[in-house]
Amino acid sequence: MASLVDTTVCRFIRDNIHAFIFCAICITACHSAKKETTEDRLPFYNSAGFDAEWINETDRNYATIHTIDTFSLKNQLGHTITKDSLEGNIYVANFFFTSCSGICPKMVNNLQYLQDTFAHNNDLRLVSFSVTPWEDSVEILKNYGELHNINPSKWYLLTGSKEEIYTLGRKSYFAEKELGIQKDASEFLHTESMLLIDKKGRIRGIYNATQKTDIIRITADIRTLMKEG
Repeated sequence: MASLVDTTVCRFIRDNIHAFIFCAICITACHSAKKETTEDRLPFYNSAGFDAEWINETDRNYATIHTIDTFSLKNQLGHTITKDSLEGNIYVANFFFTSCSGICPKMVNNLQYLQDTFAHNNDLRLVSFSVTPWEDSVEILKNYGELHNINPSKWYLLTGSKEEIYTLGRKSYFAEKELGIQKDASEFLHTESMLLIDKKGRIRGIYNATQKTDIIRITADIRTLMKEG
């Protein structure tokens, strides 16, 4: 025969089991919502150390998120492209040169995948800065673009001032990460990095443009960023 204590415990469990289940569901939902919120938003990157920061619009640091500096360069059609030209577009930035026979062909092939994947999406641009602008004239970039089936309305190949491009690459895009911060235009800029930039000119991801796995990752991140509107 069950003791009075056992009976009381059983009755307590029976009477409160729905409350236990409800609490468990709430806790699980909260954890899921938190995970979903984090996974559905890309972080911001404010320094060459590339520490990921999730910053909400209500945070006081939101107004001071790092943005790409202004610039003015020529594309393969001879058109002037500036920071303002890209305002309102998501874009992928990288650094290359047309005579490169090492990492550049791999980067171009992988970026072609992005060009083709988002061929009918007007929100995305690709921007490749030449690190040998003294050699890569507008005409050479035009020929290079035609050779590699680059759509000039979708993918800009840029040339101009060496100092401007190198400063942008190292101090604004952090293309060489922390190693590039102390360098100047006298040291050659060579990197496999590609950067994902949002519609307000803020860095939202860094990837290796020679790696197929990173192309898959940036493709997914571009779609996530497009959902931000």
